[in-house]
Amino acid sequence: MVNRSRTRIPAVLLVLLSSLAGPALGDDDDIGHEEARRLLESGRVIPLEQILEQLHRNVPGKLLETEIERDDGRIIYDLKILRPDGRVQEVEVDAATGEILKIEDDD
Repeated sequence: MVNRSRTRIPAVLLVLLSSLAGPALGDDDDIGHEEARRLLESGRVIPLEQILEQLHRNVPGKLLETEIERDDGRIIYDLKILRPDGRVQEVEVDAATGEILKIEDDD
């Protein structure tokens, strides 16, 4: 029997790592791809694929951009979603729990 969660990690990692824009110089809040991989492998964050499945039920639309960062002691997925009505919204999701923390229009 194949462990499905283990075989899905490389695909999830590819999605996560390809969507990270890379940290800006001097910006200590951004998490780099190596640390993101370690957090995922250690189980400290939920795979992005699961977050997106859950998020789509509450915030339908197309994913435009993804970042992972630290904010007030939490690890956060910062997502930009193009809504069906054409609005772009920024959605912050706790990467450890999947809780939606903030939804706001992106200016």
